Amino acid sequence: MLLSPPLALIRHGSAPRMAAVSVLAVVLCASVTSMAGEPTDARSSSTSWGLGLGVMSRQEPYTGIGRDNTPVPLLQFENQYIHLFGPQIEFKLPSLDISNSQQFNFGIVGKYDGRGYEEDDAPILNGMSKRKGGFWAGGKLEWSSDLVDVSAEWLADASGNSNGQVVNLGLERTWRFGNHVLLTPHVGASWQDEKTVDYYFGVRDSEARMDRPAYTGESATNIEAGVRGVYMFNKHHSVLMGVEVTSLADEIKDSPLVDRSTANSVFLGYIYRF
Repeated sequence: MLLSPPLALIRHGSAPRMAAVSVLAVVLCASVTSMAGEPTDARSSSTSWGLGLGVMSRQEPYTGIGRDNTPVPLLQFENQYIHLFGPQIEFKLPSLDISNSQQFNFGIVGKYDGRGYEEDDAPILNGMSKRKGGFWAGGKLEWSSDLVDVSAEWLADASGNSNGQVVNLGLERTWRFGNHVLLTPHVGASWQDEKTVDYYFGVRDSEARMDRPAYTGESATNIEAGVRGVYMFNKHHSVLMGVEVTSLADEIKDSPLVDRSTANSVFLGYIYRF
């Protein structure tokens, strides 16, 4: 699941860092719900609320761009039909029970993805036209089992900024330690089509200069790995954490805007569940 910055506490220009927040915070919040003993499947009739605050520390791959530390307000609401976390909303579709330990979950999702940049974010971006985030919409499928959880998500840029598409695949397993701790290692792959890569990492002919030649992006697949954790003091108070590293595809590393082979993020947060 993905999430991006919704609120005024996120400073202008920090949007690219927020894609990682979505992956971390939404699943962490679901983990808190699970630890509290409340049902979390798509047909649950219960309603849950949560409010909190987190901090995301994110390093993007653009040359000369500094590490960004961003406060992140957290708002969570979930019932039988809707799951809302920040600027991401999921409309739940009927689930399919395979057995007592296996289930397919389906959903229609929409989110604001804050990736992008302005020319004053780093010297290499001086003279570049602004790249905007936007509203993305699509569908997702999750296979949940006692052994592992597998997810697939397709999203398209409904705002028309990049006119691109993204497919995310994920694999994870959660371990519970006592009544207070959950740890979830995860790996995944994120495919971005050529329009998406070209929009965020390409250089147009009108933007080219001696140290920044024109570049046309091609479709790319990034590999991601990390771990999420929850420490639940009681049914109301929880601390969330997440660490993630993304290995960038050659099509992104070859961009003249990029001087790193990886991006990384660290998230710490607190949430109060009503």
